[in-house]
Amino acid sequence: MTWRQATREELYAYYAEEFPRYLDDLPEFITATGPKQYAVAFRESHPVRKDEVPDKDFIRRDTWQTEASGDRTTPEFDDFEDVVEFIRHPARNDPLGRSEFALADPELLEHPDPRPDAVYYALDHWERPWVLLVDIDAKAIARKRADEMVSAAVDDRDDGAPLDAAGILDAAPKGYPYAFEDIDRAIEYGFEVRDIFEDDFDAEETMVVYSGQGVHVYLLDTDPAHRYDEQSREVLNDLLLETYDIPIDPVVTADRRRVARLPYSLHADVCSIVQPIASPAFDVRSATPEVYDQ
Repeated sequence: MTWRQATREELYAYYAEEFPRYLDDLPEFITATGPKQYAVAFRESHPVRKDEVPDKDFIRRDTWQTEASGDRTTPEFDDFEDVVEFIRHPARNDPLGRSEFALADPELLEHPDPRPDAVYYALDHWERPWVLLVDIDAKAIARKRADEMVSAAVDDRDDGAPLDAAGILDAAPKGYPYAFEDIDRAIEYGFEVRDIFEDDFDAEETMVVYSGQGVHVYLLDTDPAHRYDEQSREVLNDLLLETYDIPIDPVVTADRRRVARLPYSLHADVCSIVQPIASPAFDVRSATPEVYDQ
């Protein structure tokens, strides 16, 4: 299996042709006006209208205009098709409109039209409690595995040295800071976390999403008795990390300002579709988009 970065042409083709087919499959809480923000990352920085402002390789856009009190006034997107158009052509369809902080019109520049290297939505939400998501990354699993395999004499000032010494950088996919076995292990951990949610927390609504280089595990119950506030999330982090020894990123669980990869968006670094999965036997090769040029 070839693991490589998507080309600009593939990114455009995916969001123009393939992504719209998945819109009906999006989780019900991902709407045009539900998440408080959508965000897009670019491979190359793009200018904004105001000259003194640095070029942007990552932008967040609110889904609602708000008053000083924080109350909603006017939606930025009328429907999800508007979100899709923003994803396809962020500079042409920037919700900031004519603001001097909006992305500059590529037709007035020598810069090409920016393509979405990654698409995210905010876990903070207008219409439901803050979405609870646990992130498990293959890179963290590979790093832990490398530290256990190699001598302490390896130069730990070089982040890649333990991975190189352990042979991980030479394993498929070559050059990436993990091996396919680390992705498979991340997926297995994801379903272990789902089982913990269902068995220990009596969760009725969970979801495991293949993120391209790991998994996101959702606990979507909105039980008003706890609502998974900051304190309960810290307890959950401790449980998963210390009791179950699952290598999660605790910051993602606990920080309501975090964004997550939008399901069915393209992870451009590996040309793979982010998607909900039903089994730890999921084959990452099945996430290859149709636009992938062999």
